[in-house]
Amino acid sequence: MGSPAARQLRQLKPLYQHVVNHFVAVLAAPLAVAAAVSAGRAGPGELLARLQALRAAHLLLAAFVPAAAAALYLLLRPRPVYLVDYACFRTRPNCRVPFATFLEHAKLVTFVEGASIDERSVRFMTRLLERSGLGEETCLPPAHHYIPPYRNMEASRAEVELVIFSAIDDLLAKTGISPGAIDILVVNCSLFAPVPSFTDMIIRRYGMREDIRNVHLSGMGCSAGLISVGLARNFLQVAPRGAHALVVSTETITPNYYVGKERAMLLPNCLFRMGGAAVLLSTSRARARFRLARVVRTLTGAGDSAYRCVFQEEDGEGHRGINLSKDLMTIAGDALKANITAIGPLVLPASEQLLFALSFIARRVLNNRRVKPYLPDFRTAFEHFCIHAGGRAVIDELQRSLGLSDQDVEASRMALHRFGNTSSSSVWYELAYIEAKGRMRKGDRVWMIGFGSGFKCNSAAWECMAPARSAEGPWEDSICRYPVDIPEVLKH
Repeated sequence: MGSPAARQLRQLKPLYQHVVNHFVAVLAAPLAVAAAVSAGRAGPGELLARLQALRAAHLLLAAFVPAAAAALYLLLRPRPVYLVDYACFRTRPNCRVPFATFLEHAKLVTFVEGASIDERSVRFMTRLLERSGLGEETCLPPAHHYIPPYRNMEASRAEVELVIFSAIDDLLAKTGISPGAIDILVVNCSLFAPVPSFTDMIIRRYGMREDIRNVHLSGMGCSAGLISVGLARNFLQVAPRGAHALVVSTETITPNYYVGKERAMLLPNCLFRMGGAAVLLSTSRARARFRLARVVRTLTGAGDSAYRCVFQEEDGEGHRGINLSKDLMTIAGDALKANITAIGPLVLPASEQLLFALSFIARRVLNNRRVKPYLPDFRTAFEHFCIHAGGRAVIDELQRSLGLSDQDVEASRMALHRFGNTSSSSVWYELAYIEAKGRMRKGDRVWMIGFGSGFKCNSAAWECMAPARSAEGPWEDSICRYPVDIPEVLKH
């Protein structure tokens, strides 16, 4: 409840926010009233004399300068970029991996020649799964349902085609756009970069134009989806007006199953699941559903610990996997602080920026350490949050760091439970959850936050222009069952 003084401050906060956020209006209102009263007291002759005293040159400048400034601003400002629509890969029942199936499969892998995974490793993965926040309906690619798992090129390409072609097919059906109308193609997948590339596979499958600008990003980690959005936005700035950009985000699981026994490298086996998303961007607002407001990227890879905290390598026995450092959460917290420092001034209302500035001055300039650092309330800038579903610990840390409520992070927790860590596409499954629940409204603002190797923290801010009309999408057959209670330790 807090002290009476604290309760009074909370009651006064809405008034403070209104006054500060509408400072110009609050200041202009009495000035306008004073001007009107002054004009009312002056007679018609006096007003005419004042107008005649103004020189024609002054009147010309008063009209020309604002008009010229407005025209220059319109010419130089970046083109607005819009999200026409998006589609997520819909997982299939034959790929579902309940805990019992996953663990039984891991036990059988221990008997495979060349694998080093042992009973102790299986017990460790059992404890991880019980605390992971994943549910019983997450999916692994078909190649992982064999013993030993297929990790060859053919099986990896088969997963790629299943995931990204399914998502693109759904997107083209939703938007009605022809593949020939797409001007830009950006694809990201970190751990699988075949030749020809993913973009070549898509161009061939859909018969896209020869002059399409295309890029395949690899090795950029789980935050690469928002990097791809930023790259597509930059391409659209120099493309003809009304151009379309297709962004595809996925991670190929097939070639990356770890069969060793290093604990730091077993965690990805338990968390990562198959998934992908296709997103259509344009500089035309026709049929657009969201407007892209900001993309902010921060990279902390200059430090050795940040650079190596998510690292692909071979263990002592030659088994390749992803090594997740024990310092990962600390490094992610530092990257988040850098990112919110960059995005805060761009999105926070004046009331929050003023409180943060006063706190900074009191602590740093006046050297008053009794004043606690002020954590800006990002709920004043956003109605919805899509936090990368990298794991329960990631979501817990961001909820604590940003002071968010359980409902603010519900989409992230439910996406992790239903689909697992789908890497760079996870934020789109979360956006689909919010829309399937019917919580999105016109004018609502959405903050997407992604983390990835390097170490990177990237943000994208969106404004809703037209909410989804139905729950069609990856949650169509399960949204009625969510949200679900997720225990700290799941016993089965």
